[in-house]
Amino acid sequence: MTDIGERLADICEEAARLILPLWKSGLEVHSKADESPVTEADRRGEVLILERLREAFPGVHIVSEEHASEFGTPEAVGSQFFLVDPVDGTKAFVRGDPSFTVNIGLIEDGRPVAGAVNAPATGETWFTSGGGAMKRINGGPASPVQVRPWPSDAAVALISHTMKPETTEALAQEYGFHQTRAMDSSIKFCRIAEGDADIYPRHGPTMEWDIAAGHAVLLAAGGRVLTPEGEAMTYGKASAGFRNGWCVARGQD
Repeated sequence: MTDIGERLADICEEAARLILPLWKSGLEVHSKADESPVTEADRRGEVLILERLREAFPGVHIVSEEHASEFGTPEAVGSQFFLVDPVDGTKAFVRGDPSFTVNIGLIEDGRPVAGAVNAPATGETWFTSGGGAMKRINGGPASPVQVRPWPSDAAVALISHTMKPETTEALAQEYGFHQTRAMDSSIKFCRIAEGDADIYPRHGPTMEWDIAAGHAVLLAAGGRVLTPEGEAMTYGKASAGFRNGWCVARGQD
């Protein structure tokens, strides 16, 4: 089960082909109970992904964002389960920004062991494979990716579009990066995984399905995702509603 990244990539890409025609189409935006946005793209993508996962991996529990939003998170999960976010970066999707992703991650014993992330707007897909990480574009041949060594004077941090300048400066002082680039969604993990950036300090909560797939890809590429205290990020926090605390994703030191 751990070497299933390419199959997960296939499913992500199939969902992307369903979602992409809805981008910039003026579709209606609804508000969920937590006031975050949801669109028909989120819902259609999730239905397809759940169908494909159940066909390919019968009996493996699935925790998915839109189902959890409507029906609540499960009270418990086993040691092995999928985390699914059909459109991470829905706000970006709605405003026409290309930084939205399709995400499937496999968790075993609290750790992300396989995953795939697709960026529908650019056709890029990152996935775990054979103990490493791979990338393909528009279904073409896959090539390995890996994190880069920390640039001593040009480290790039990925941040949100809404981060205030004083917060950015404080994080730069804490983590030692020199440049910033704003973008949404789990694509930040993948940009670090392919050596295009160096760190993503997330001083704010996320949900497990937001980051599991990107975390798996980054780990496979030689990076890591830790709490600010340096502890490993864990998954399966059912008692907390699958909510994460702060995290820091980064490549090599």
